[in-house]
Amino acid sequence: MFQQRITGLEVKSAEPGFWNDVSAAEKVMLEMKSLKNRYEPWKTLCTEVDDLETLYELAAEAGDENESAGIENGLKDLSARFEKLTLLEMMGGEVDSSGCFLTVHSGAGGTEACDWSQMLYRMYLRWAERRGFSVEEVDRLESEGGIKSATCKIEGGFAFGYLKGESGVHRLVRISPFDSNARRHTSFASVYIFPILDDSIEVEIRPEDLRVDTYRSGGAGGQHVNKTDSAVRFTHLPTGIVVACQNERSQMKNRAIAMSMLKARLYEYYRIEKEKDNERFAQEKKDISWGMQIRSYVFQPYTMVKDYRTKAEAGNIQAIMDGDIDLFIEEYLRYAWNNAHV
Repeated sequence: MFQQRITGLEVKSAEPGFWNDVSAAEKVMLEMKSLKNRYEPWKTLCTEVDDLETLYELAAEAGDENESAGIENGLKDLSARFEKLTLLEMMGGEVDSSGCFLTVHSGAGGTEACDWSQMLYRMYLRWAERRGFSVEEVDRLESEGGIKSATCKIEGGFAFGYLKGESGVHRLVRISPFDSNARRHTSFASVYIFPILDDSIEVEIRPEDLRVDTYRSGGAGGQHVNKTDSAVRFTHLPTGIVVACQNERSQMKNRAIAMSMLKARLYEYYRIEKEKDNERFAQEKKDISWGMQIRSYVFQPYTMVKDYRTKAEAGNIQAIMDGDIDLFIEEYLRYAWNNAHV
């Protein structure tokens, strides 16, 4: 099916006048690239499986046991690649291959929650770093003990597809470093993931539906930041969605980034509204507190991280806080895939 579609697109792209309509042509080329990126790794894998099978048959006929180690290693490599490609197949949505914006908000718990938000934010930055993704912070609201909220832009293959299941409330249980009596505290923070949209996806934003506020950035940037209203906040009046950017010293650049974020948020909002399932979008609007969490991180009296949707668990809390969260990401992808194909 993939090969037939790719062949059809290749024929279409070779037709006279194909580039007369640049916008339509770019969409065709984008679709062809996307299909090839999905099809060709499977084609290569199948060829290598056939080659390994042939090698095994020849070694068996010749009674050559010296080839067994190489065959076993080859099989392990093919199995690992098969698992990776299977996960990519679970990310076949329109924007799953895109980069994403990641926002963390502190919830119930005061200073504790702000510290927890900062820890959680760092966890995702370390995860992105492990994968070689680029990260750019676009907004941050500092608070005593940590951050009230922060948003960053993560660019890398399938960043949104991998992280989309992280949206929700994350709960921390630990002995508070801010409590002189060393009592256990429970803190909450919410995570929201939304995709970076390319030019092929259109989201209409009417000027009359938009309120624009400019203000002085509270972040780094020297005297220039303190003397100019370079930070930008957009409020989409019909939905109540608010985005802000204060990363750049140029108001024009901050406007561009904020508009990209708003389009991405609206894309997710309208997509979920169309599917008649507003729970994911509404997550940020719910109380970030008891009963809303998707995952718990327990530091004391024992160490464990547990996802309430997939039931996945892990005990190495330090590795997880250093970004080793692939277990939870991959289990969620399988969970969502299985639920969608019941």
